[in-house]
Amino acid sequence: MTKEKMIDKVMRLMKNPNQIRNIGTVAHIDHGKTTFSDNLLAGSGMMSQDLAGKTRALDFHEDEAERGITIDAANVSMVHKLGGKEFLINLIDTPGHIDFSGDVTRAMRAVDGVIVLVCAVEGVMPQTETVLKQCLRERVKPILFINKVDRMIKELKLTPEQMQERFVKIIKTVNELINSIAEKQYKEDWQVNVNDGSVAFGSAYHNWALSFNFMKKSGMDFSDIIDAYKSGDKEDVKKLAEKAPIHEIILESVIKHHPDPLVSQKYRIPKIWRGDQESELGKALINCDPNGPLTFVCTKIVVDKHVGEVAAGRLFSGTVKQGDNVHMIGKKKEVRLQQVCIFNGAKRDLAEQATAGNIIGLIGLDDVFAGETVSSNPDIEPFESIKHIFDPVITKAIEPKKSSELPKLIEVLKVVGKEDPSIKVHINEESGEYLISGMGELHLEIIENRIRTEKNFEVVTSPPIVVYRETISKMTPDSVEGKSPNKHNKIYFRVAPIPAKIKEAIKNGELPAGKMKKYDKEVVSKLVECGMETKMARKVKDIYNGNIFINNTRGIVHIQEIMDMVLDIFEEIMDVGPISNEPCINVMVYLDDAKLHEDAIHRGPAQMYPAFRGGIRGAFRYSGPVLFEPKQVLQFEAPYEFLGDIANMISSKRGQLIETNQQGKIAILKGKLPVAEMFGLASDLRSITSGRGNYFLVDQMFERLPGELQSEVIKQIRERKGMKLD
Repeated sequence: MTKEKMIDKVMRLMKNPNQIRNIGTVAHIDHGKTTFSDNLLAGSGMMSQDLAGKTRALDFHEDEAERGITIDAANVSMVHKLGGKEFLINLIDTPGHIDFSGDVTRAMRAVDGVIVLVCAVEGVMPQTETVLKQCLRERVKPILFINKVDRMIKELKLTPEQMQERFVKIIKTVNELINSIAEKQYKEDWQVNVNDGSVAFGSAYHNWALSFNFMKKSGMDFSDIIDAYKSGDKEDVKKLAEKAPIHEIILESVIKHHPDPLVSQKYRIPKIWRGDQESELGKALINCDPNGPLTFVCTKIVVDKHVGEVAAGRLFSGTVKQGDNVHMIGKKKEVRLQQVCIFNGAKRDLAEQATAGNIIGLIGLDDVFAGETVSSNPDIEPFESIKHIFDPVITKAIEPKKSSELPKLIEVLKVVGKEDPSIKVHINEESGEYLISGMGELHLEIIENRIRTEKNFEVVTSPPIVVYRETISKMTPDSVEGKSPNKHNKIYFRVAPIPAKIKEAIKNGELPAGKMKKYDKEVVSKLVECGMETKMARKVKDIYNGNIFINNTRGIVHIQEIMDMVLDIFEEIMDVGPISNEPCINVMVYLDDAKLHEDAIHRGPAQMYPAFRGGIRGAFRYSGPVLFEPKQVLQFEAPYEFLGDIANMISSKRGQLIETNQQGKIAILKGKLPVAEMFGLASDLRSITSGRGNYFLVDQMFERLPGELQSEVIKQIRERKGMKLD
């Protein structure tokens, strides 16, 4: 009898949604995710067991192999048998480095469960908290794997009791984080627990794992593990992988604790899609119906030199086939699908069709972007935009080495922006500069390197520039008038700072971004809960990049006809503020009144846009405009003798020391530093700690730039952008 191929198994199982698990791996950098994913692949027969943990099969970019870090999320579909039943596991291996955590955010849209890896020696780290925020925000259920247990035995030489203490501490910290971040209904239900098997321990490098269920079944316990390492015989350690193979223990936990798409879509769809749940489409999405309208959300774009753009993502309802005509909702166009494919790490296998509840790739979506909704129904309400937890804070100007190659640069930057949507590409019309913005120095360095090596295109970049935010310090005393050039229309605006509670709700994703096409009960009740009057909450028309637009007019006859134009200009000004063309933050714009010409011909875009622009910018001028600068909370770690040097370095960079702790001989400091003072931070830290210190990003925020620096920085930015200096 011929052996069934993996692609045929996947095709057979993808039709049974109760046998599908869509999962991701998340962790702090270097806690062993890619090595761990190798083991799962080996267990399902997709690579040799001996190579698992050594080949890093899912790091298939050259720079990932070189630097030893995962930069892109990689997808793979595999099959696992449990209790005589086969299950299809769609796995996404995500990056751990904070500069690439945009990929984690996007992967969370496609999966229903995550395995959170924590290193047994380092414990819960800043990035562990960030990835938990990312998955809980999308209602993705976590389970826990405590990795690198071998290091506790070999390096730290801990007794079984000390190991247990450390495990209890890690589990307690993870559960405290889940309790503080998760929504009310999941705080208790999603706690991880050794007794029910939602926590496992092991060594991905040595291919073994233990869980409570497995220990009960097999009679193995930690003393067997300790004996194997203490014997000094490599064969004993190898036997652990035969007795307690990591993939069996983990995938059993995944199948038992992670939901299938039939279960998960019932509670995830209301969170990530704001359409009518009682409609035919709403019911198809909630029930993961293969016979419903085709609905796919793209979460990642891979650019392949042979076939062009491959859009990876989740099919939430319907069945998709090669040759189908589909609507790209954001792009407002219809396209014909060329191919449907299943992921196998760096390879792709073609599939005739795919059904709801699966993670798949589609080829033929012309000029697609991450977050795009694709459907057979052209009138579908698009899915919530995928909002990343941190914003780009560093910018560089980029140009080709040969000026004749400018058109090629534009093409290359388009592709780069697709492959990594956390990179923002902007063309400054006045200065003719091409700007790329990213999460940090390393992020931009990697992107530059990829342009040179993978795209074979030589570029020159400027020194890095900080991205500021514009805001206001008080409410406009009176409405400010904006006039149309023909003097027939007058519009009146006020602006005010957003109250702290509403600001927090936007930051935490409790208030969804986007234009309000109709009355949204959830948004209104959340605004009221944050202290806004019900009457005012009902007038909110747009929440955009941390700013709010309110239509405060009453009884204006033609107001609905101009509303789309007003919101377009509101969003444009929030992207390019009046002080120095930097994005705005925490601004509430009120449209108070409008005197409109009754003839529509006098109310066209050419008349209305200048009126809106003049009114909003004018209101800004009377509201104490100020610049906010990006700041990052960093955690520094180094031998204790360097504590004083690190504290001095933080204060020398306009930073503020938040706390200091000691763990054994290691000092742990938390400091808040302005990004403007952080260039070269890695080399400064290396030199003062003789190469023995590191740092991690814990949080990011924008805070008011000190008064004495305001006018100087504004002048520098305006000069750089070729704006008038007044």
